Amino acid sequence: MSSLLYVIAVVLVIAWAIGFFAYSVGGIIHILLVIAIVAILLRIIQGKKVL
Repeated sequence: MSSLLYVIAVVLVIAWAIGFFAYSVGGIIHILLVIAIVAILLRIIQGKKVL
């Protein structure tokens, strides 16, 4: 389950980067960034390895 959380966080960061450079999504893309950062921080706080 934790590796799934990491994959989702990476996908959200990539989606944010694409949206940020495309300027087509608007404010929702920043919400995705916040969710991705929270997921990554939770993973770091839990102290588990990526692989």
